Amino acid sequence: MMYFKGVSLNPAAMLRRNQQFRKAQEYVDGEVLRRCEPYVPKQTGNLRQSGWSGTKIGSGMVQYTADYARPRYYSGRAKGGLQGKFWLTRMKADHKQQILSGAGRKFK
Repeated sequence: MMYFKGVSLNPAAMLRRNQQFRKAQEYVDGEVLRRCEPYVPKQTGNLRQSGWSGTKIGSGMVQYTADYARPRYYSGRAKGGLQGKFWLTRMKADHKQQILSGAGRKFK
């Protein structure tokens, strides 16, 4: 047992809480990538795939690693539908609440 300014922290409870945080973060990272797919411009599919290969699920950082990811994000042209620039921002506007509520379920 650790004591800090009158607070007693149970190591087993801390470990369980950290595992819950990790599961919630993994869920959020995966959902962000999955839900971004319809928004990411697609010609060959390499840009979408670079998000999956460039992201370490659970790290809290989603990265699209294709050489042209940055220019497409800020000035990409859509082929139609939801595809186009600022795909993460637009996806968050549409799906943020669903992602957060799903992460909350993982945290319980």
